[in-house]
Amino acid sequence: MTDPYASRTPVHEQHLDGFGTVRVLPLDPAADAPVIHGWVSGERAAFWGMNGLTADQVAAVYAHMDTLGTHHAFLVVKDGEPAALLQTYEPAADRVGECYDAEPGDIGVHLLLAPAGSDGARPGWTAALSAVLMAYVLLGLDRTRIVVDPDVANEKAIARFLKQGFTAGPAVVLPEVDLPDVYLPEKKAQLAFLRREVAFAG
Repeated sequence: MTDPYASRTPVHEQHLDGFGTVRVLPLDPAADAPVIHGWVSGERAAFWGMNGLTADQVAAVYAHMDTLGTHHAFLVVKDGEPAALLQTYEPAADRVGECYDAEPGDIGVHLLLAPAGSDGARPGWTAALSAVLMAYVLLGLDRTRIVVDPDVANEKAIARFLKQGFTAGPAVVLPEVDLPDVYLPEKKAQLAFLRREVAFAG
């Protein structure tokens, strides 16, 4: 099977023995909208805040993000198959920055995994994929700490982060954002942090 993403230049590429090759591609809002829309419109992605949007509206959200120097979106591809949506951002330029004491070297991360395929749950799959993404964010971008802000009700995501070495921070209320190009409702979030020396202790 040919890789439809082969012609695109990754910002990060890594091969893990027994897992496969992971490539982190800058998101193409128009080309990738159908895939991303399929993920964010599902009930499992309600916490992502895009339920109810059309594919064109999702494309518009990411086209707007493309104009920002502080927020970036990536399509994560494993062996030619879309595997996750990764977003990085500068906490000082985001509402999360109002809710904790940001440090130099901090970077915010949002991660939405592709739904499990017909094979169902894949033991070790999320951990392996996350390891590659942490390498890109902390080492490739030379950052010292990741901050994540899952919804307080998303116990599965919180447990996954803690298992990966994150330390729980405070539960906070992220303020509503109401701008011409983006609307985000108020969100109760559980902050968690991962320092580079913890992620790569070995």
